[in-house]
Amino acid sequence: MRGDYAVTVAGSDKGAGLKFAIVVARFNEFVTELLEAGAVDALQSTGVSLQDITVIRVPGAFEIPFAASHAARQGRFAAVICLGCLIRGATAHFEYIAGAATQGIMDASLASGVPMTFGVLTTNSREEAMERAVPGPANKGWEAAVAAVEMATLKI
Repeated sequence: MRGDYAVTVAGSDKGAGLKFAIVVARFNEFVTELLEAGAVDALQSTGVSLQDITVIRVPGAFEIPFAASHAARQGRFAAVICLGCLIRGATAHFEYIAGAATQGIMDASLASGVPMTFGVLTTNSREEAMERAVPGPANKGWEAAVAAVEMATLKI
């Protein structure tokens, strides 16, 4: 039953004073630049200043875990936001890259102890990708950034 717990722990929606890294893939840039914009807008809406945001650009989704891991090991960032876009094609390449990016980001987060959020789209078409990159809170970059603030402020 909700409310009957001895202790409930939750993060905050206030990011002021915290530093964040955004690792963004250039592949499918027509989408990832919109995800990046959504993430920056969301961070600012939580009180994070532009000076506390570092954007790290990588070639594609496969390279995100490497950059995210290095960013986390610097000890400067409260969380790392990972953004990319994979659009299914005619080969199995999509599944390999999606799986590697997903597992790599999770492994990097667990190994570093720094929260990393997953804003890597895996869609069937360009249209589906664009639907997830609209301005505002429905933008998956926005969602990943809000989750990063919550995880960065989670005190367990």
